[in-house]
Amino acid sequence: MDFTALVARKRNRFAELDAAVASSDLFDDPKRGQEILREHSKLRALLDKWDLLEKSRRELRENEELASSNDAGMAELAQAELPALRALIPKLEFDLRIALLPPEPDEDKDAIIEIRAGTGGTEAALFAADLYRMYCRFAEVNGLKLELLENSQSDLGGLKEVIFRLSGESVFQKMRYESGVHRVQRVPATEAQGRIHTSAATVAVLPEAEEVDIQIKPEDLRIEVCRAGGPGGQGVNTTDSAVQVMHIPTGRIVRCQDGRSQQKNKEAALKIMRSRLLEDKRREEEEKYSAHRKSLIGGGGREEKIRTYNFPQNRVTDHRIGLTLYNLDQFIEGDITGMIEALYAADVETRLEEATLA
Repeated sequence: MDFTALVARKRNRFAELDAAVASSDLFDDPKRGQEILREHSKLRALLDKWDLLEKSRRELRENEELASSNDAGMAELAQAELPALRALIPKLEFDLRIALLPPEPDEDKDAIIEIRAGTGGTEAALFAADLYRMYCRFAEVNGLKLELLENSQSDLGGLKEVIFRLSGESVFQKMRYESGVHRVQRVPATEAQGRIHTSAATVAVLPEAEEVDIQIKPEDLRIEVCRAGGPGGQGVNTTDSAVQVMHIPTGRIVRCQDGRSQQKNKEAALKIMRSRLLEDKRREEEEKYSAHRKSLIGGGGREEKIRTYNFPQNRVTDHRIGLTLYNLDQFIEGDITGMIEALYAADVETRLEEATLA
């Protein structure tokens, strides 16, 4: 497929953005200013890819001509460079096609991630805690900022529920494929007979919503303050710091008590509420996606069993793309980049197929 005309339009758009970035009123509207800078950066990367592709194609043509020349020494040097160029060009073409795809909704946003223990009692809560630790390690290694918003502990160090925020470059794009039911197969610490149990935890990855994304009317909220309970020391048990927010039109309720102040818990609760409402809106839009794509990566729903962690076999399997890795010991320590990249690649292939059909 020839992308020359499309890239020319992108280059014209880049010139417009260049002028906007140089303008003194760029940040008169802060949100619009950030959008311009983000688009400018993406177009620069796209055009750099195109320029490198064109340069590599020229070098390939030149080396193919030189490889058949009468100058034996020059022909030998040119022949030696051909394999690398022939391998590079298809990769550059694929990268360019990705860059030319329309952006996914909310892919540049930070993420609100919710993990809840599912079926399996105490073992499910322990597995939920393992997943939280896995994402904490992943964040550390990849330079992402993790902010704990709310958690509810269980016995033996497990977690009934934990909600946290991950921020960094295109976090939602990286983490969105983690949404769904995660199943674990292992011998619990409490199992005396050595039998393997199957438990589950649900993960929901929501794009963090800003006030401009989801406008909530004050009259649509019912905010209640109550005394916090549970572990956390004397302060959490003696102050009226817990906040419960109800969105009246949808009936959604968020309760936060992890912060030390009423204001901090209110801000955290509203942040979670906005993200959940934005997720509802996004799910409505995803109903338009093709059945083929849904069958491949799923809609990210909590009802979908997406992955199995089998500890006796040191195996982790993602059921959406049929990928099995035999490094569960490293995977559960946060080495999940390979899985995320494989899921992203499968998603891109489907989007490219749909774009071609369209």
